[in-house]
Amino acid sequence: MKQVPAFSVRSSGLLRTLVTPVEVAAAFSLSDPTAKPPPLHTFKAIWDTGATNTVITPAVVQQCGLKPISTTQVQGVHGPSLTSVYLISIMLPHKVGFAAVRVTEGKFIGAEVLIGMDIISKGDFAVSNFGGKTVFTFRSPSQAHIDFAPQGITLSGPAMPVLHRPGRNDPCPCKSGKKYKHCCGKN
Repeated sequence: MKQVPAFSVRSSGLLRTLVTPVEVAAAFSLSDPTAKPPPLHTFKAIWDTGATNTVITPAVVQQCGLKPISTTQVQGVHGPSLTSVYLISIMLPHKVGFAAVRVTEGKFIGAEVLIGMDIISKGDFAVSNFGGKTVFTFRSPSQAHIDFAPQGITLSGPAMPVLHRPGRNDPCPCKSGKKYKHCCGKN
């Protein structure tokens, strides 16, 4: 059985940010053993499921000697802006690698690379926080669905929270000790 490239990050506590080291270079073929690849440079990467694409900082551009292949308009926290597009090869931990990834240049704090859904969606990604310790794991290519819900509890479309309104005689959810009808349920 062929081993699938994968890695896990295990923390001693809860993580608020998922961070790994990555190696980046100008795009090269990962499958051609005779090709001499450009040097890989190590950077700190934040994994962001809210980002559509992977983003690199000007420091990555400079250190890797990257040349823009085009420009594009991106939507950031400060509104739309025009930015350069680059083609990189990126090596995640344990040699999980991707060649010819289109990335945009941006500025952010805490890392030099932001791993977006363009890379995350190429594999299986899971985060658990059991026992107050975060474990985050990734493998590529995707091997199976990871599903914690019992069969028959599948939602289609965006998940909507289930709002439960207490009964009139139930204890009030504000924890006042009063019945709902005599507290927050008054009209």
